[in-house]
Amino acid sequence: MPRPRKRARLWLRPERVRGGKVVANATWIILDGGKHFPTGCTHGEVALAEQRLSEHIAEKYQPKRKLKDIESIDVADVLNIYFSDKEIEPEHRKRFEGRISRLAHFFGGMMLSEVTGETCRQYVVVRGNSGGARRDLEDLRAAISHHKDEGLHRGEVRVVLPRKGESRMRWLTRSEAARLLWTCWRYREVQAWNTGTRKGKQVATKKRPLRHLARFILLGLYTGTRAGAIASASFQRGRGGRMSILRKASTIASRRGGAPPTSVSLR
Repeated sequence: MPRPRKRARLWLRPERVRGGKVVANATWIILDGGKHFPTGCTHGEVALAEQRLSEHIAEKYQPKRKLKDIESIDVADVLNIYFSDKEIEPEHRKRFEGRISRLAHFFGGMMLSEVTGETCRQYVVVRGNSGGARRDLEDLRAAISHHKDEGLHRGEVRVVLPRKGESRMRWLTRSEAARLLWTCWRYREVQAWNTGTRKGKQVATKKRPLRHLARFILLGLYTGTRAGAIASASFQRGRGGRMSILRKASTIASRRGGAPPTSVSLR
């Protein structure tokens, strides 16, 4: 029985020495089907070499866009087509790639006809997180729907999602939020004396290392914005798609029927 063919992989070709001198540095090579493909990456450029491997695999393998029955369509092909066609904003691209990668790792090699309630429940168990698994399976459902809308398969495929988690039932009260803000604003860094008669004694310094958190929390409370959006926001008019904090505050206030604060200060 012939040995199964290995997948494309990276191999670190050792440095070559001739006459006591290094004539070629160690470099990463892509091994695929018994052939060598250079990456141009040295020993320390592991991340770049892995990127070249991903590009090599993507260029080599492109799924066929052709009407077929669900018994002969690999789920990996469906995900690949969806990944190629879907337009994702740059800030969401990394998470999208992570979800597609997890789905391909589990469902790759299965035919579309094997996507059933049982295999979906198995994925939830393997994923270990019901909420995360539900979000991943929503992408799988969207990928299958896109594949069908493109006229690339016949038959019906149902993706069974786990039950939605319970919605949040409690938020911070006004007094709890105020106590959290006040703690962050007033906190002072504590350091120990290293020399003298007071060696080892804990002393509060003038450093206030948590004040930036107080501003961060206050913006979240006023605008209801997610943490990632606040971290990338600007107090000036947005550039490159960045949100303007003051514009966001104004929008939230108008929805609530009030006026936004003209200034926010903890001093």
